[in-house]
This record gives sequence, C-alpha cells and structure tokens, in this order.
Amino acid sequence: MSKTDQERVNFDSAVTRLSDRIFFGSATGAAMLAFSIVGLILVFLGLRAWPTLQAEGLSFITGSTWDSTVGTFQIMPMLVGSVVVAAIGILIATPLSIFAAFFIAFVAPPRLAKISTLVVDLLAALPSILIGFWGASVFTPAGASWAELLNGKLGFIPLFQNSTGTFTRSPFIGGWILGIMMVPIITSVSREVMSRVDKELINAGHALGGTTFTTLRRVILPTSRGGILGGILLALGRGIGETIAILYVLNLVFNVNVLRPLENRGGSVASMIAAFIGEADDATIHALMAAGLVLFVMTLLVNVIATSIVQRSERKMAS
Repeated sequence: MSKTDQERVNFDSAVTRLSDRIFFGSATGAAMLAFSIVGLILVFLGLRAWPTLQAEGLSFITGSTWDSTVGTFQIMPMLVGSVVVAAIGILIATPLSIFAAFFIAFVAPPRLAKISTLVVDLLAALPSILIGFWGASVFTPAGASWAELLNGKLGFIPLFQNSTGTFTRSPFIGGWILGIMMVPIITSVSREVMSRVDKELINAGHALGGTTFTTLRRVILPTSRGGILGGILLALGRGIGETIAILYVLNLVFNVNVLRPLENRGGSVASMIAAFIGEADDATIHALMAAGLVLFVMTLLVNVIATSIVQRSERKMAS
C-alpha cells in the first residue's frame, strides 16, 4: 500500500470514529432528554400536588368524597372507574386484536395484509376527540341497546343488573370505546411478535394434522404469548390515561361502581381532570394535580412492565 493510500485509510478511519462519536453523543443526549422530561413532569406534579397530599394523606386515594366547597378531595371512585373501564376495553379488544393479527400475519394475501396493516395504523392515528364524537353520537345508541338486551336476558346476574333504567354513559359504553382505541396497539404488537414465530414450527403443526385454529392455539400463541401480553399491557396503559373520548361517553359520579358496569355511574381520573380543570380554584387545582400524579405513576408502571415483557419475549424468540 502506498503512502497516499495509507493516509487516505487513516483519514477515513478518523472521520468514521468522529462520526460515530457524534452519533453516540446525539443518541445519548436524546435519551437523557427524554428521561429528564419525564422526571421534570414528575417533579412538577409532585410539587403542585403536595398541598393536597399533605392535607388528605392516604384518604386521597382511599376516600370517595370530592367536595371543593369544604376542601375535601378523594378519588377512589375515579381510580376504580379508570381500571374498570380499561378492563372492559381489554376484554373486548384482546380477542379481536389477536385474530386480526393472525389474519394479517398468516392468512391474508400479501396485498390484503398491507392494506389491513395500513387500516390498523390509521385507526391508531385517529385523534381521541374524533373517536369521542363518534362514540357519543353514533355508538352510544347501539351500545345502550346492547346493554339493555344484556340486562333483559341476563339481569339475574349482578354483573348485568341495572337499577337506574338508563343505559347510556355507562362504563360498558366507555369500555367499548376504549376497546376500539386499544385494538390497533394490541394488533400491531401481536402481529409483529407472531410474524417472528419460526415457520418450521407452524409447518410442523400443519403436517401433524393440526387445523388453522389448533395451530394458533397450540403453536403460535404459546410461542408469542409474552409479546402479546406486553401489547395488552401497553394498551391498558393507554386506556387508563384516556381522557377526551371517555369524557364524552361516561358520567362522572363519585360512587364506586365495580359490579354493575351497565349503570350510568362511575368515571375515570383523566376525564375528571379534564372536566374540572376549567373552573377550578387553587385548592381544586392542587387536588387535580395530585390526581394527575397518581394517574401518571399508574400509567408509567404499566408501560414499564409492558416494555420489559415485550423485550424479554423478543430476546427469547431471537435465541
């Protein structure tokens, strides 16, 4: 190698090393910025929530009274409502999403699979306020008729009882709206995980005489269950924190409602904050910030657990 070629190689190596250092520094800075933003949000909420947390103590989470006139702020019904509505949404969205992901990954022709993936991604990109408008004006009458039918046929079961006589603006309706919003998240994660299942395992299942459903139940789901569970938890985090769509279709009633989702009482923390923030005084602002802090911690924990499950599943499938 001539001296000129050697100098060119050394120069290229120096440029590459410099570019790598710049890229590494930029990526590290972006990651630290994201962590810093999350931390600053947590600190901000904590400082603004401290007066309420100091005054109410643990009863802020365990109590059921919200009265700004006397300065009592407790959010247990809203916390329970958030979990109940999100759980209903998960029960609705999970089977739909799993079958949709299986259809896209293994059944649909390539062109139809691309179109289906595009439609799912488009549904995930819809603003929640549009889904809320659609839920309030279009879905609520249909959902109320379903709730009334369930009450008429299965009213002897406490879960389907309704003593109010009104079937609109209930956790059942809110759960359907959240389920529709959760479908794209679970479907996208499940499709990605299912597509990484070893094709030889699937072919072996068919070769042994297994049907399509048997292959899904005995081969695909057991292999990809970790990733699917992570997608479900990610959707759960989205559902717990959903605000505007739930505000349009669910009543805010400070009454714990777990066993009767067909009745129009309940609520959620996020929709409560959106409903009360406009006319809140200083004490109520602190209370709403405290509610936001609790909601922030809940969703953060759910998302961290979901992310760890998905990453663990990907490592197992890669190995």
